[in-house]
This record gives sequence, C-alpha cells and structure tokens, in this order.
Amino acid sequence: MVKYKDYYQTLGVSRTATEKEIKSAYRKLARQHHPDTHQGKSKAAAEEKFKELTEAYEVLKDADKRKRYDMLGANWKAGADFTPPPDMGGFSFDFGRMGGMGGMGGGGAQFSDFFDILFGQAMAGQAGRARGGAGGTTGGPFGFGGAHEEDFGAPRRQSADQEADVELSIEEIASGTMRKIQITEPGGKTRTLEVKIPKGVRAGSKVRMSGEGGMGPQGKRGDLYLKVKVKPHPYYKLEGDNLITEVQITAPKAVLGGEAHITTLDGSVTVTIPPFSQSGKLLRLKGKGLPQLKTATRGDHLIRIKVALPTELTVEEKEHWQALDKLSSKSAHASV
Repeated sequence: MVKYKDYYQTLGVSRTATEKEIKSAYRKLARQHHPDTHQGKSKAAAEEKFKELTEAYEVLKDADKRKRYDMLGANWKAGADFTPPPDMGGFSFDFGRMGGMGGMGGGGAQFSDFFDILFGQAMAGQAGRARGGAGGTTGGPFGFGGAHEEDFGAPRRQSADQEADVELSIEEIASGTMRKIQITEPGGKTRTLEVKIPKGVRAGSKVRMSGEGGMGPQGKRGDLYLKVKVKPHPYYKLEGDNLITEVQITAPKAVLGGEAHITTLDGSVTVTIPPFSQSGKLLRLKGKGLPQLKTATRGDHLIRIKVALPTELTVEEKEHWQALDKLSSKSAHASV
C-alpha cells in the first residue's frame, strides 16, 4: 500500500486542464523550485518538490499515461492509502537519462512507488543519474527519451455497486419473504443469491446487500441494491400504508344495510354495511393494512362500496321495481 498522489493538485491545475495549461503550470513551478535556485536548508526541500512536479508532469503531459491515471477517478485525496486494482499492470518503459537536476549531483533520481505501481516495475532503478551542473543535461529538466507503453486492457468501472429489480406481491411486502436473485455479471456469468426481504418495504425502496455487487478496483465487491416493484393484485390496491378493497352490493342492501365478507391480510372478516350506503362510501378496518418498515404500526384496510345495479330483470323483479318506483314518487310528492 502506498500513498495516492494527486498530480493535478501538485501542478495546481484542474482535471480538465489542457496540455498547454499543464505545460505552462509545470514550467512556472519548475523554475520556482529548481534546486539550482536554492541554497542551504531550502535546497533539499526544493529537490523533493522538483521531483514531485516532474513526476506529475511526466504523467499529465502524456495522453496515454494521463488516461490511465484518470481511470482511478476523481474521488481520491492526496496522501490517502492506495492499493492498485488488479487490472492496473502491463506497462513497461525504457527511459533515457534524466537531467536538469543541477546541484543534485550524482544522487539517484527516480519517481515514487505510486508512479511505479501504475506504470510498471521497469521504472524502479531504471532512471539515469542526474548529471552535475545546470549545463550538463539531456532533454531539459528530467528529460525522458524512448518511452514505450504496452496495452493496459479495458478500463475498470468507476463504481462496483450494482442495482437490480425485485418484484413482490402485496402479501410478500406485508410479511417479508426470501427470494433467489440471479445477477448477470460482465462477460455473461450469472450468480444466484438468496436474499431476505424485510416486511414493510415499499415500491421504489431499495434493499441493500453488502458485498454482493460488482468486482471493485481492488478485488473487493461493491454492494447490490434491489429496487422493489409491486405486482398488480386482483383484490387489493395500495394507497400509502393502506389497502383498498372494492366490494359490490345490491341496491336493496345499499338501502337497507346488511353484511359483506371481506378478505384481509389476516384472513376473512365480516363487515356491517350501514343502511343508505352510497357508491364510493369508505368503510375502515383499522390496523389491517400494510406494516411499516422497522415498526409495529400498520395502516388500515379501506372498503369502498360500489352499488351494483341490475342489467336485466325477470318479470317478477320488474314488477317489484315498478311498485318501488310508484312508492318513491308518492314519497317525493308528499315531501313537496
């Protein structure tokens, strides 16, 4: 494990900086921190800073190396612990001598372990020794020659988290359930997972399965998020925490009142239909709806009355309706 280096921060440029902006920033800082311009105690610090600047510039000035570095993402912080992802190998370099270090004399000038991990072990110890004196250089400050890159493969995903849908019945939402989920991974390989769905989830909510997502940049899996969908139900409709059932009753029962048998999540119950119930009237079974997640509280079961009128009549039924109509007419005249 090494420390992550933010090359953009080192040069003081944005991650969207152009090649020209990167070059300009490097030249300005290189002149400022070149060891030949410092004496005494500040010289060692200048040498270290100059190395950091040159390492950053070596990566960001090269389109391929910059692309590879950018694949690590923008969320790293300078100095954070960094372990290379398993797909970051495959680079080799043939560097020429590095120059421009002036007063660094014959000391070995190599880049950091972080650079070495990203761009191949061939870098370690291969850097030429800096020549003494400002004039004894090749290729300018830290000039490199003959660098060669090999193919480093496909870029990794920036996030290892995955998301999949799981469709549940209302009964499964009310009681919780176990489900087997098949996840298709890159390359077409499938994994079968068994997941416990807690009672009280709702449509659109997500169930998190820690460590069951895609393979991450360091060989560690991300999380799998199961997005809940609710199957249409032939008997219930959902309204928040409440269940709604529609019950049809005859016109006489709507006027006279009576009873109706209702299926709830807890079994069958008999409800009383009050006299003079109009279509659309709601009856409430308190606490018979859906449970809330992580609490014992439940919604209500609402019963919506629908008065069903006949579509055809027998001769006898028609006579009764006609008699009822006459009685209703008399009642209406009497009240005027």
